Amino acid sequence: MNNKVGARPGHQQIGPRDLAALSSDADEGHMSELAAAPPGIGRQALEALRAATSDICDVIPLNAPDDFYLLSATKMTGKGMLVESVSSPLEYDRTAAHIARGGLDHYHITLCYQGQIRFASGRREIALRPGDVCLIDMAQPNRTWLMGAGGERSRQTSLILPRPVLAPRLAHPDSSAATLLPGCDRRARLLADQFAALWQQPETADAAAVTAAIVDGICDVIAEVAGRAADARGDVGRAERRLLLAAIKQHIDANLHTGALSADDLCGRFRLSRASLYRLFESDGGLAHYVQDQRLNRALLLLISPAARSKRLIDLAVELQFSGDSTPLSGPSAASSA
Repeated sequence: MNNKVGARPGHQQIGPRDLAALSSDADEGHMSELAAAPPGIGRQALEALRAATSDICDVIPLNAPDDFYLLSATKMTGKGMLVESVSSPLEYDRTAAHIARGGLDHYHITLCYQGQIRFASGRREIALRPGDVCLIDMAQPNRTWLMGAGGERSRQTSLILPRPVLAPRLAHPDSSAATLLPGCDRRARLLADQFAALWQQPETADAAAVTAAIVDGICDVIAEVAGRAADARGDVGRAERRLLLAAIKQHIDANLHTGALSADDLCGRFRLSRASLYRLFESDGGLAHYVQDQRLNRALLLLISPAARSKRLIDLAVELQFSGDSTPLSGPSAASSA
């Protein structure tokens, strides 16, 4: 893979100050006070990171200090913050002394993309491989090892949440650290899709409600895995279905130009039975109706765009996987679905 995190519009690429900015309190507003900085490379950057995070953790390189590398991208998510990082092999050691000195009181929901993550808290130790998700409690002493595979750097994304956002949903909020959701579990794949959706959400007031709903859904799924508080158990199934439906719709929207949107294709990708898939789309008039409406909406947008003036309807129909140019691309049907 590329050694840099993929460029994301509106995101900052930051260096050592990302962890330091979280150390003074658990206030959401403070989490956004991050300054852009060059990626950390080499011995000097390692020492700068150590100085900036001295009250948070000890930073221990697992290879030569001159080979140190850390590049991060961040995005606010309303209730929390996404941090995606690529790094050379590192160990973070957060001790009881660090916890006593600092005010960092957050949970991390971490998705491993590349390499391996080992995490230990108390007597619990887990290993994450690509696709795995874990819950980390920064209020507890812990050690984290980030290791690449075959000479590559590790890559991971964490959704960082203040304790009041997630703790009320957990049956045991102070003993949920090192909860592992393996990548073979459908819920892990669902969370990975929603992490991607959070990166893609525009940072606008109009998108704030969608972003908040995604974060709430992720929290509910993690709470189900870690052990959910008794007074909140009724929402678990609904939250997972909402996230699943959102992920399928995102996939459909991104693949309207392909033919890979049949029920069999979607069942295989999202590990659903055909009956379960159809039930998810009942309120949308059925799967076929939903896909057709989305293609008509996309076709209408293309038709009214200046770039489409030179296109024939047959070319547009083929591009969006219609069977021919007789499908109504304008008129009441398309207009009402737009």
